Amino acid sequence: MSRQSGIAGTATDGELPYTTPDRLLRDFASRGIVALAPETLGIPLDIHEAIYEKEREAFNAGRYITASLIPEILDVITSPGVVAACDALVGKNWAIVPFTHNTPFPSGSRDQHWHKDDNGPYNLRKHRHHQAIQIEMLYYPQAVRDDNGPTAVIPYSQYWTFNHEENHDNFAGADHLDFGYQVGGMERLPVSGPNSAYDVEAIVNRRTAHDGRMRQAVANTGWPLVVPFEACPLKAGSVVLYSHNLFHRGNHRRDDWRTWKDTPRFMWRFWLYRTTEPDGKAPDEVDWRALGIDDMTRVDLSRAPDDATVLWRHHHHWLHTGRPPGRVADRDPKRLATQLYAKGEAAETNRIGAAYKLASSADADATLRLLGEALHGERESVRRAATYGLVALGSEATDVFLDATESAVKWVRKAGIYGLGDVAPLNERVLDAVADNLANDPSVYVRSVAANAVGCLGRRAVASGIGQDLIGQCVNALVESLAREENRLGMNIAQDRSIKFVRPTDECDVCEGIGINYSTERFKRVRSAVRENALTSMVVLCSHGAALLRDGLEPTVAALVDIVRTDANVFSVGLALDSLNRLANVEPGKGNAIRKELLGLLEDMPIHSWEPLVRSGLDPSVVREFSQAEIERP
Repeated sequence: MSRQSGIAGTATDGELPYTTPDRLLRDFASRGIVALAPETLGIPLDIHEAIYEKEREAFNAGRYITASLIPEILDVITSPGVVAACDALVGKNWAIVPFTHNTPFPSGSRDQHWHKDDNGPYNLRKHRHHQAIQIEMLYYPQAVRDDNGPTAVIPYSQYWTFNHEENHDNFAGADHLDFGYQVGGMERLPVSGPNSAYDVEAIVNRRTAHDGRMRQAVANTGWPLVVPFEACPLKAGSVVLYSHNLFHRGNHRRDDWRTWKDTPRFMWRFWLYRTTEPDGKAPDEVDWRALGIDDMTRVDLSRAPDDATVLWRHHHHWLHTGRPPGRVADRDPKRLATQLYAKGEAAETNRIGAAYKLASSADADATLRLLGEALHGERESVRRAATYGLVALGSEATDVFLDATESAVKWVRKAGIYGLGDVAPLNERVLDAVADNLANDPSVYVRSVAANAVGCLGRRAVASGIGQDLIGQCVNALVESLAREENRLGMNIAQDRSIKFVRPTDECDVCEGIGINYSTERFKRVRSAVRENALTSMVVLCSHGAALLRDGLEPTVAALVDIVRTDANVFSVGLALDSLNRLANVEPGKGNAIRKELLGLLEDMPIHSWEPLVRSGLDPSVVREFSQAEIERP
């Protein structure tokens, strides 16, 4: 614990310990956050100062900051160090969610409360994968000190959460540790700056009521190892990668507010997601408790309970191989079944831990029976644990998930579809179940999970070689869904509420996200959970080349072109463009016609999200040609 800050794990002397490649997967699987030093990115160090100066000038002039305005940010995304780390964490050919927070965040006077981001696009509720399917990348062009608004996170929290299916506090994408912080209005009150009610000494020494509320919220979880942690000090040009499931928050500045205009603290955030499976060798077993004091967080891992280490073991192995680790003989299914039904939010770790222990048990028959019964239970917390346990079991859980897709309870159907997407082999029976729910389920939530599962099934089929001949049918199911599903006015607008307070309606039982048009007539403030999930899956499938789509290629390209030309949803358009770009670039020479069509579509776009397109093969010189017009636009 820092003597100066009083925040567990925050370093104030020297630098935050950066992550080395040999520890990248181990540290990510356990604590959920890693940091890359600017010297390891493989780009000139002076690029960070250039980005910062351009950004500061544009920010003070009130400009909307994008990669068109500061194209050097594309050099950071494509730097060898970033690509190598993200290849290891989310697989080669990873993608970037378009138009979603890929812009800088300045720190200031207010605090967000602890929350999890949704796994994109913006504020769209999805089922949370425990595997590294999506991560967040933070880039800081300037140094980050403990007083200029370092990002605050809760390491070791990524595998635990709260109910959301019928809990309206957590309906809208993000899950919260203390929703009363929003209800009571504390989020609107400045903690520091000229309008703060706190004295300077209380601000500097973290003795404000806001600081106390943050610490208490973490302590109230009752979860093991969790402590507030501020990611600092960081050198200019540092990159932080963390699980999209990690609780975190934006943090106020504690330095002299009169300097803020001249010394803004910027952060760029990108949401990355997986398009390929892990394909490496099994790692050596890790004695997690023997690691002792973690060098970054200063948390003593010798105190880690086996309800946590069993997850770390599983996901460390999955990150390397895409498969579950070997079974463990000494598991007592009867005792674990009792633990699976423990009550209370603090018992989340016990329930999830029990489910993973059952999954690694040598008694596979007992595991399937016990987790299958829990999957059909009434309590969401137990159903959630059972879902993750069955996913951890692997393809052996396929029949249990198939049975769940026929349940009269939509939450069980949702879990069944999600599970098939995560572990089932791609065969006719599995695809029929997922495609049927995608086409016919009355729940928007279930259909959106089915749309996402199609991409997961295809991604795994490519890696395993099993079911590749069905990928053409996968894209056809997605194209048919896109022809049926409609956009709806963003819930925040339709209900005249903050996105954090929106509620389900007769038309839609899942949060479809905040409506954004980026001040262009071309787009409306509309969203569709199913369309956006279907197009995310399309990006995944198109990442493997046009040949894989077989007879589905022509209708897929036609549908994607039509979406880019006519869809009023900016996120759908961005995902469709990325899909086309991947088809144009995966197989050199074979995508020339698609590439020509793509360039024409880009010419007609009033705004662009360049980061995903450059990531998926668009030549940066094209960006420079288009960007000048955007820069000159008022």
